[in-house]
Amino acid sequence: MRLGIVGLPNVGKSTLFNAITKAGAECANYPFCTIEPNVGIVPVPDERLDKLAQMYNPEKVTPATIEFVDIAGLVRGASKGEGLGNKFLSHIREVDAIIHVVRCFEDSNIVHVDGSIGPVRDIETINLELIFSDLEIIERRIDRTRKMLKSGDKKFQFEIELYESIKMTLEQGLPVRSMTFDNEQLALVEQLFLLTSKPVLYAANVSEEEIGKEDNANVLQVREYASREGSEVMVICAKIEEEIAQLDESEKQEFLSELGLSESGLDRLIRSSYKLLGLISYLTAGPQEVRAWTITKGTKAPQAAGKIHSDFERGFIRAEIVAFKDLMECGSYTVAKEKGLVRSEGKEYVMQDGDVTLFRFNV
Repeated sequence: MRLGIVGLPNVGKSTLFNAITKAGAECANYPFCTIEPNVGIVPVPDERLDKLAQMYNPEKVTPATIEFVDIAGLVRGASKGEGLGNKFLSHIREVDAIIHVVRCFEDSNIVHVDGSIGPVRDIETINLELIFSDLEIIERRIDRTRKMLKSGDKKFQFEIELYESIKMTLEQGLPVRSMTFDNEQLALVEQLFLLTSKPVLYAANVSEEEIGKEDNANVLQVREYASREGSEVMVICAKIEEEIAQLDESEKQEFLSELGLSESGLDRLIRSSYKLLGLISYLTAGPQEVRAWTITKGTKAPQAAGKIHSDFERGFIRAEIVAFKDLMECGSYTVAKEKGLVRSEGKEYVMQDGDVTLFRFNV
C-alpha cells in the first residue's frame, strides 16, 4: 500500500518524508526541488510484536510495512500542466491514499509560494487542481457512455446517472470522497481512478514552539475544512520529527519526555495512515519468527492465509486463533489453549486486528 505526501512547495513535505524514512530525500527552500518522487518503506509501529518477541524469543521480528511517496509540490494550474503538473498528478494517481501537508506556521526565512500563510487557501489550491483533473476524466466518461446509451442497454443509463452525480459534486468544489456509494456504484467509481476519491489525512505542520500546545488559529482552520469532507487532521512538527528520527531509542524517549509527549508524531502518523487505508494486522509467532501480516479490514481467513503463501489459501483447512490480549494474560499459548481461548475458525471467519494465528492447510 502506498501513501503519497502532497502539498504546495515549501510546506515541509520533504522534511516530513526524511523523518518518516530517514532516507535523506533532497530538501531545499525553493519550488520543484522534488521532481521524481522519492519512495521509502517504513515499519508500522506495533508494540504487540515486542511483547510476542519476549514470549517466543524468535530468530527475527518482522513488522508490517507501509510505503510513502514524496510527491513534488503542486501549484495552481497543475491540472493544465503548470509546474510539471501533469507529471505530478500522475504520481498521485498511483498511490492509495494521500497525506496532505499544510503549513500552519509563520517563518520569514521560508518562502511561501503565495507570499503569505493561508491554510484553507493552500488546501483549496491543491484540491481544486485534483478536482479539475477529475472533472476532465468524468466528462470524457460521460461523453463515451452517452454514445453507448444509444444501444438501449439500461446499464448505461445507470452509469450516466452516477457519473452526472459525481460531476455535480466536483463542480460544487467537493471531492468524490465526500460522496457515499452503494456496492454497485463503488465498483464503477473504483474503475475511474479519480484523484479526489482517495482518502486523505491532513498533516498540519506547526512550528517547534507550538508542538504539544493548543491548536493555533491556522490548525483550527484546517480542522474545520477537513470536517466538511469527513477527513482527519494530525498536528505535527516536521522539523522536530526529523530531529527525533536521527536519535537512538533511549535518546528519542528522553527527548519526547522533555517535550511532554508519550510517542513521536511520526508513530501516530504511520499508524493513522495504516488505518486510513483500511488495513489491520494479524500476527504469527514462533521460535523462527514473530511477524505482523497486513490485510484489509474484512478479509476472511483463507485469503489472510494466502498472504503467507498461495498454498496456505489453496489448501486451507482451518485457522487456530487466540486474541493477542488473551495470549498476554495467559502468559503462553499452552495456557491459552488449556483455558479454551484458542479458537478453531473456518473459511468464513473474518480476521480481526491482533489475531495471533496458526493456519492449518493441506495441498
